[in-house]
Amino acid sequence: MGEGEEEDYMSDLFIKQDVRPGLPMVRRVKEALQKEEKQKEANERNRQKSVKEEEKERRDLVLKSALGNENKGFALLQKMGYKSGQALGKSGEGIVEPIPLNIKTGRSGLGHEEFKKRKAEEKLENYRQKLHMKKQANEQAADQFRVRFKNKQEERKMEGDLRKSQRACQQLDMQKNIDVPKETWYWLEPEEEDMKDEEDKDDECTSSDLSVSEKLQLLTAYLREEHFYCIWCGTTYEDSEDLSSNCPGDSAADHD
Repeated sequence: MGEGEEEDYMSDLFIKQDVRPGLPMVRRVKEALQKEEKQKEANERNRQKSVKEEEKERRDLVLKSALGNENKGFALLQKMGYKSGQALGKSGEGIVEPIPLNIKTGRSGLGHEEFKKRKAEEKLENYRQKLHMKKQANEQAADQFRVRFKNKQEERKMEGDLRKSQRACQQLDMQKNIDVPKETWYWLEPEEEDMKDEEDKDDECTSSDLSVSEKLQLLTAYLREEHFYCIWCGTTYEDSEDLSSNCPGDSAADHD
């Protein structure tokens, strides 16, 4: 095309040009990445290998290659009838491949790995023991809570039975014109009473220093002997023979 000629915008040369926006930038980035990758490969090839790397490559190369006739041990085996690929032993039950070679590259002692393994096992065992002890402690705490809860429930039930016995004792005694209880705690104390003397009250409390179960046992025995009455049956019997014949027993457990 001459200098004076105008460009033909309908020609194939102009139409085939890629005029997408941003394409030159993408192409330059791609070329830069390829150049960087080639530079890395060249640096890797030109890099001088360390002594350990060279030793490892030589060792791997030797271990991968099979033994030849130049090896004295292999030559002696061949003289004894051994063939390559055959298992060792008279009956051919031995190993086929040589015993693998474990190369130690670290600076630790020969027994260091076993020591680390033993320490790890001891740590794991201690952890298991701690878990077991914690589980036992939780189970023991749960058992103690259940026992305390059960004892508290039984104590509340006995306190209720004692109040019932005191109420029944007061009513039955008054029916027999008994104005004063045999023991001060045999009857229910009035909810509102005159505060006479604090010292007399303290002496009275110490005189009946009995547990709830002991009070209940004494009072129910008094009701059975004196009035032929059982608080758990809720019945006044005719006499002692009627009481012993028809009442299951003298405790709450006998009436369950």
